Amino acid sequence: MTEVVRKRPEFRNINALKDLPSYRLPAAGIVSILHRISGFLMFLLMPLFFKLLALALIWAYLHHFIAGVRHIYMDAFHAVTKEFGKSSAVATLVLSLGLTAVLAAKLFGLY
Repeated sequence: MTEVVRKRPEFRNINALKDLPSYRLPAAGIVSILHRISGFLMFLLMPLFFKLLALALIWAYLHHFIAGVRHIYMDAFHAVTKEFGKSSAVATLVLSLGLTAVLAAKLFGLY
């Protein structure tokens, strides 16, 4: 009787300068990274309230809040599918940027 030998998977090191620029990150991955960046920005920019820094802080808060609600919703309702992840990530980006634009108009006295 011949024995079937399975080939073990090969793992290789990633060359960050060569491989990462060609990697296509899904929308959910982008939202996850921006969620971390927005939290860091809130911590870093909290004491500084110049208009542009305040605007960055506004975006960071809005994005962090909306992405946090997204994560809580997915945890509470087990809504972890690729389709929902993509659509909710896009909605998070649109909402955070749209609300930031509205508040930027108010901050710079457009209304």
